Amino acid sequence: MFGSAIRNIIKSSQNAAKFEAICAQCRHIRANRSIQSEADTIKSIDVATKPNDKELEPAPEHSSAVALDFGSREAHVPSFNLAAYVNSSSTLQQLVSLGVDLHSIERRKGLGQFVLRLDFEKNIKPCLSFLADQGIAPDDFGKMVTKNPLLFKEDQDDLQTRVEYLKSKRFSDEARQRIFTQNPFWLMFSTKRVDRRLGYFQKEFRLSGHDLRLMATKEPNLITYNMEHLRRSVFTLREEMGFSARELQSLIVRKPRLMMIRPDDLVERFSYIHKDMGLPHSQIVQCAELLASREFRLRERHEFLKLLGRAQYDPQKDLYISPRTIVLGNNFYFVRNVAKSDLETFDLFLKTR
Repeated sequence: MFGSAIRNIIKSSQNAAKFEAICAQCRHIRANRSIQSEADTIKSIDVATKPNDKELEPAPEHSSAVALDFGSREAHVPSFNLAAYVNSSSTLQQLVSLGVDLHSIERRKGLGQFVLRLDFEKNIKPCLSFLADQGIAPDDFGKMVTKNPLLFKEDQDDLQTRVEYLKSKRFSDEARQRIFTQNPFWLMFSTKRVDRRLGYFQKEFRLSGHDLRLMATKEPNLITYNMEHLRRSVFTLREEMGFSARELQSLIVRKPRLMMIRPDDLVERFSYIHKDMGLPHSQIVQCAELLASREFRLRERHEFLKLLGRAQYDPQKDLYISPRTIVLGNNFYFVRNVAKSDLETFDLFLKTR
């Protein structure tokens, strides 16, 4: 029995060895077939794509199908580069001649395709004629279209109605021209929507009609700005900074752009101006430009004046320096006209502070 068991074990071992050998041969055959298949494929692609003297001869059926399929997919790949269409589009050529920045337009989702579908005579020329009738200079057309090409989808009667609304509110020709040039999105806002926006500012800050028009003309973007942001800015100016109703009214008319600055940045600037520079609310209102300047710029210039012993902002004392002048001009202007120093000294100060 013991010998029989030994023979069975040996037989099993021989069978296992044979099985392993058969598996190795199968793997070898499959590998050879794979290599041959890859070689055939590479050869087929080379025949279909490599230029030679026999290009006009019909290619094998399967390689032709591959080539045609690839070409079909390529033809449907969307292109968002308007410059690629300029040579074949008279509309784009006309826009370029007006000074329109096509690259700026194509970076905004959907606007590239919108502009590409426009017809100059049908969609664009009537709108440009309308703008010219409002006194807009042709040199400004390019800037306006770059900012808001969707202006071309607006109905001419609606545009005229919005102009008539501003006339009824006693906006002068010059004011309307500035508003449309600086913020062409005004023309896309319905009269009801603009009326609500103007009414909000007039009620919130108790503005007269003259001050309201002045504020809107100074900063046309304010009227179409995000309302939630504007409400947060009002809360910050009134509650966190402590400006009174009258001070806030004066501040907004003098520098309406303050409403568009991030509230956190406003608080940071106000804190430095009020605490470090020692300016009271009333003086900050008179020099609203300070709040519109970046905090690091205020810090650099104030500390330089302090080093020179010239940081004196009290108009009742000698050597008075108007805080407004701190943020005027470039560094050269500041050093020569305000600090009464030289640029080399200022540069050395910036490196060692």
